[in-house]
Amino acid sequence: MTDTKLAGLVTFIYLGAFFFYLAALLRGTRPWATAAAWLARGGFLLHSASLLLRWRLSFALGFGHPPLSNFYESLVFFSWSIVFVHLIVETRSKTSSLGVFLIPLAFLVLAYAGISPTADGRIQPLIPALQSDWLTIHVLTCFLGYAFFSASFALGLLILMKGQEGSGGLKKSLAAMIPAPRALEELLFQTAFMGLVFLGLGILTGAVWAHYAWGSYWSWDPKETWSLITWLIFALLLHLRRLRGWEGRRLAWLAVLGFAAVLFTYLGVNYLPSLHSYL
Repeated sequence: MTDTKLAGLVTFIYLGAFFFYLAALLRGTRPWATAAAWLARGGFLLHSASLLLRWRLSFALGFGHPPLSNFYESLVFFSWSIVFVHLIVETRSKTSSLGVFLIPLAFLVLAYAGISPTADGRIQPLIPALQSDWLTIHVLTCFLGYAFFSASFALGLLILMKGQEGSGGLKKSLAAMIPAPRALEELLFQTAFMGLVFLGLGILTGAVWAHYAWGSYWSWDPKETWSLITWLIFALLLHLRRLRGWEGRRLAWLAVLGFAAVLFTYLGVNYLPSLHSYL
C-alpha cells in the first residue's frame, strides 16, 4: 500500500472516531468514549506509518528528505500533529470531549490533502530554498505550535458550550461529559503556552534559516508577519489570563480569534506574494 492510500484509509478512521466521540458526548456514556479513543490511537499509528513510508520512498527515489516539503505533506503532517496533541491532552486530562472538535479538524485537514488540486501527492525533489538541515526542525516546531493552538481553540469551544449549562441550552447528560470551566480554562492556558513555545522556536529557527537562505533574519514576508501576529495573540491570551484574570467566554473567544490567525498564517498567506508560498 502506498503512503497516499494509507493516508486515505486514516482519513476514514478519523471520521469514524469523530462519530464515536460525538456519540459519547451526546449519550454521556464512557464506553463510546473508550472506543473513540482506541480508534483515534489506531488511526494515529497508521498515520505515523504513512509518514514513515513516504520518508522511506523518498530515500528510494534518491531524495531522502522528510515528508515536510510541500503543501500536501504539510497538510498530512498538520493533521498528524493535531491528533498527536489531542492524544496527549486526552490522556493527561482524562476527558474525551476534546475529540468532538479536534478529531474532525484532523479529518478535514487530511481529507483536504487528498482532494485539493493544489496538494500534489507526488514525492518530488526539494526546491533550492528548502535544501537545508533547518527544514525538519523549523517545520516540525511550527506545526506542533499550530496543533497546540488548535487544542486551545477546541477548549475554547468547550468553554462556550459549558457556559450554556443551566440556561436550557445544554442537556445535563451532555454537560456531564465536559469538564468544569476552571479545568477547561487551565487546559486552554497550558496548550496555549505550549503553542507559544513551539511556534516561538519555529519563528527563531526560521529567522536563522532565512539569514542563510536569503541573507536577512527578517524580511516582513506575509508568513513571517502572520506567524508573529498569531504568536502575539496567544501571548496576549496568557497575559490576560494570568495577570488580568480573564476567564470564561472572553478567554474562549480570544482562543477562537487566535485559531483564525493560525488558519490565515497557514493557508491565507498562500494567496499573497510570499517566499513561503510553497507551503
